[in-house]
Amino acid sequence: MLNHHTPRAGARVPQRGNVLLIALILLVALSLAGIALIRSVSTSNMIAGNLAFQQAATHSADLGIENAVAYLEANSSGTSTVLHTSVLSGGTRYVAVRQDPAAGQSWDAFWNATLAGSGAVNTLATDAAGNTVSYVIHRLCNATGAPAYPGCSSSPTDATSAGNSQGSGVVQLASPRQVYYRITARVTGPRNTLSYVQVIVAI
Repeated sequence: MLNHHTPRAGARVPQRGNVLLIALILLVALSLAGIALIRSVSTSNMIAGNLAFQQAATHSADLGIENAVAYLEANSSGTSTVLHTSVLSGGTRYVAVRQDPAAGQSWDAFWNATLAGSGAVNTLATDAAGNTVSYVIHRLCNATGAPAYPGCSSSPTDATSAGNSQGSGVVQLASPRQVYYRITARVTGPRNTLSYVQVIVAI
């Protein structure tokens, strides 16, 4: 015959601490999840901030490009020979021959090793966003002097195209040859931001 022992009213039931252990484990898990969430948000904010700085630096390069185009337009009109030779001191600097990085050399390494010390770099004042724009103008020719073809990269010409009138005495339209110039803008800004923008113009 089985005897069932029923605790008396008010008697203490022994506690094993299982609930406390589970609660501590859950607390640790929630704390780790909270720390991971905070780190994730912080990293996302940092990435977004860096992208914003990079985009601002790229937009700042437009100022250098516009200055370079204005210089080329001002010195390419009529019979001006200013763009036939390099200008490596004084106001706006300009290189009348093509210069390219060596095989396997990055543009930043080429800029620091060759362009920065050659006197070809134009640097503008730092803007309100903390970006400093520098730019170099290269004429895409193999030698200084008046443009020679071949030897200079240029727009194609068409000396045989006819006008829209097909009557007698059709005027032959010859588009003038335009020399290509490469403008390279380098922007440095906050958080070690570095951006390069290149534009090819035909003038």
